[in-house]
Amino acid sequence: MISQFFILSSKGDPLIYKDCILEPRGPGWGDWAGRGSAPEPSRYGPLLNCPSIRSVRGDSGGQDVAELFYRKLTCLSGEESPVVMHHDGRHFIHIRHSGLYLVATTSENISPFSLLELLSRLATLLADYCGSLGEGTISRNVALVYELLDEVLDYGYVQTTSMEMLRNFIQTEAVVSKPFSLFDLSSVGLFGAETQQSKVAPSSAASRPVLSSRSEQSQKNEVFLDVVERLSVLIASNGSLLKVDVQGEIRLKSFLPSGSEMYIGLTEEFCVGKSELRGYGPGIRVDEVSFHSSVHLEEFESHRILRLQPPQGELTVMRYQLSDDLPSPLPFRLFPSVQWDRGSGRLQIYLKLRCDLPSKSQALNVRLYLPLPRGVVSLSQELSSPDQKAELGEGALHWDLPRVQGGSQLSGLFQMDVPGLPGPPGQEPSTSAPPLGLGPAGLSFELPRHTCSGLQVRFLRLALRPCGNTNPHKWVRHLSHSDAYVIRI
Repeated sequence: MISQFFILSSKGDPLIYKDCILEPRGPGWGDWAGRGSAPEPSRYGPLLNCPSIRSVRGDSGGQDVAELFYRKLTCLSGEESPVVMHHDGRHFIHIRHSGLYLVATTSENISPFSLLELLSRLATLLADYCGSLGEGTISRNVALVYELLDEVLDYGYVQTTSMEMLRNFIQTEAVVSKPFSLFDLSSVGLFGAETQQSKVAPSSAASRPVLSSRSEQSQKNEVFLDVVERLSVLIASNGSLLKVDVQGEIRLKSFLPSGSEMYIGLTEEFCVGKSELRGYGPGIRVDEVSFHSSVHLEEFESHRILRLQPPQGELTVMRYQLSDDLPSPLPFRLFPSVQWDRGSGRLQIYLKLRCDLPSKSQALNVRLYLPLPRGVVSLSQELSSPDQKAELGEGALHWDLPRVQGGSQLSGLFQMDVPGLPGPPGQEPSTSAPPLGLGPAGLSFELPRHTCSGLQVRFLRLALRPCGNTNPHKWVRHLSHSDAYVIRI
């Protein structure tokens, strides 16, 4: 049984708060809770107005519980906070999704995995009904969110998270954001358009509700398929590769009627595990793979075809992982050179960034982050192209490159003053040894139409045409982006 559910912004501001049950508080309250009938106003009037009862009824107490959770969260050391916390007989279980905290509390001994699964399904439901999950979207659709929660949770007990059942009861229309623009790079995300490409999706499916208007449901015969990979890399100062990890998933967002059967064909050389071999060429291997419960695998072993009948909305068709062995070179290599004059405090850093992608590919929104020693007071720079930009901020050098073509090299010379910086003992006044506090460098980037594992979608087919005169539109996109790309100096 859930006691409270609330959604917080990344800064801890409460966006949604729902009390699911009335807990016994004060003398005589247990008798009323056991009988299941409301107390008499003459007897319990002062009790219903006391602060302890207001907290259960969702007035000022909701903010107290949310503030307590966020205060405990921010007091923890480290970047990753535990998903389950305990305070004064109350359990807090939360997930973070799109910068928001989705939190459920309970005072009973409930499996945390069941609540984590519930929070994940609630996040998917809110994204399907509101179009996307974000602070602005939730703020615009408060009435719709509360209507969904009223149908999903009944006195703390979960009724259903099925969209097919909920669509019969939800009456509130979603308030959508501004129309998608190809000139707005910040709006590109899952199921969005690929900017600066010849063929793009005509709309941003990521910010469009699945059920936005009952009169338009028959016109939205579209299905979007994204193959998204997150790349984590650690490179030593001598250039050797220490660790590489690829976390990939195939995500589907369907606007077709529920139960529409479709087939997804993957690369035929796709192998799971080191012992499996397929075809005559080098295989595309992953270490682990998992599938959604709606995926049928009769043709997967023989032809690498996934058959499924997805419901309307968004779901993850397949997840996979690859470690320590990439079939292609790393997308970027960094060659740093450091010169440091200890006498004058002059620090000179030369960075050469090489892109090892194929010549027809490109990387977008590339940004290099290099922590600097304390006390940097000035920066002069010489960049290899005018569209680059470098600046100091938060004790680090930020080097922004909007687009990097495959096979190209970009460089930057950065000079800065670091007065009073102590150096390693036994070094000459001018040395190539990096000073204390320099590095490691971090890279963030996006690689459209590219997968680091080599996995590709061969086809996306529908078994039958949905009702209506228009043919359904099918959009397939491949995208890789950095998760933690670290290079030691």
